[in-house]
Amino acid sequence: MSRIILLDARPLGMVTNPKAKGEPLRCQQWLIALLHRGEKIALPEIADYEVRRELLRATLLRSLQRLDSLKQTLEYIPIQTDTMLLAAALWAEARQTGQPTAAEKALDGDVILAAQARLLCDASTEVLIATTNVGHLARFTPAMNWQDIQ
Repeated sequence: MSRIILLDARPLGMVTNPKAKGEPLRCQQWLIALLHRGEKIALPEIADYEVRRELLRATLLRSLQRLDSLKQTLEYIPIQTDTMLLAAALWAEARQTGQPTAAEKALDGDVILAAQARLLCDASTEVLIATTNVGHLARFTPAMNWQDIQ
């Protein structure tokens, strides 16, 4: 069985930091080690959006260049109509069970990311989200703290 690791926004933001120290530097080293081992790492469009909007707002041009480079290096997972349909169902289910993952009026990137992960998963592919937000994502799809993924 093959495995694909999807980067959530927080780890993605850390790996785009050109002046990384501490946790962001460890995250960058983690990503490089996984890639050297041949792991398949993907960049979901929703994570790109969440990181990109903040980099643009803060005019962090070097970080934007790093994000664009990653977009060319890693597999890019665009948002499709079936993703949004499943995300809407997950959003409704979370609210019906009293377990929302975001404010009622929020777009809720977590359910969009979870939907992308679910749709990529099949009998021959394990999909795992690398995140710092396991609590929200693991309700819908396999997710782990990025530093726990070996």
